[in-house]
Amino acid sequence: MTPSYLVTHSGGFHADEVFSTVILTRLFPEAEIVRSRAPDWIAPAEDRIIYDVGGLYDPEAGIFDHHQRGAPLREDGAPYSSFGLVWKHFGRDYLAASGVPEAHVDPVHASFDTGFVLPVDLVDNGALNLSEAGALSGMTLPGLIESLKPVFDDTDPEAEIRAFRQAVEIARAFIEARIARSAAKRRAEVLAEEAVKAAGDSHVLELPMGMPFRPAVIKAGADHLLFVVTPRGGDWTLGGIRLNDDGFEQRADLPAAWAGLNGAELEAVSGVEGAIFCHNGRFIAAAKSREAVMAMAALAVEEALAAGAAQA
Repeated sequence: MTPSYLVTHSGGFHADEVFSTVILTRLFPEAEIVRSRAPDWIAPAEDRIIYDVGGLYDPEAGIFDHHQRGAPLREDGAPYSSFGLVWKHFGRDYLAASGVPEAHVDPVHASFDTGFVLPVDLVDNGALNLSEAGALSGMTLPGLIESLKPVFDDTDPEAEIRAFRQAVEIARAFIEARIARSAAKRRAEVLAEEAVKAAGDSHVLELPMGMPFRPAVIKAGADHLLFVVTPRGGDWTLGGIRLNDDGFEQRADLPAAWAGLNGAELEAVSGVEGAIFCHNGRFIAAAKSREAVMAMAALAVEEALAAGAAQA
């Protein structure tokens, strides 16, 4: 289906049809956006996709509304908005058109659905109240999208159209950025999994660049890994591995004697020529070369294992 028109309702706009428009215009850039409640426009036809209006959910007919009785629900009973319906049917095509590798399309689709689409669905259907965000309620993405509506006494007949178009472009930037980060996370997992395998029985994970790595470590059950080494510009970093996604507690801290030291002072205490600094929190250190950072890593592992043995 290659529609000539993308039809949604006129009047005040909400996040769900704005985000739906982002998805559909990426796939059908030549289609004209029509904002109308006229019966002739919101009736299914071969030349259009209709969303967030029309009183029907019929993918075969190209209509994706959720306001009618018997509106579609997710498997867990959560309600769909038009965004959820559009993402369900067009999201994979959107990801493919955005360059996401075929092997990553399904996991990225699911991740984006859970973390981005579902909250919009819940808010639009009143199943989640923005006030639950407290003082930050106005800073949530649905709240910010709605703040782009024209003010009540703006009588310019084109004001709504301009505001809607502006909202779509702003929403597009957020969707593209979120998808890019999700796709990058998948690429990082592949690289990190390879690095974990290469580490073998070593307590040090060496990565080719800075990247998310903890999911790969957890997935591999690599509990023996204590520190991670990464090149950074012209130097190298040595860091700890957090125990949990939240918080800063690590599997092992860098040596206490290094905390807060820099340059020659750190070189003297550690005995490693080329040591640059160690954060006072003992979660990251740096060195001038791979040789130097690996020497620091060996010392950190030795102390961490000794501390663990003493506590056993």
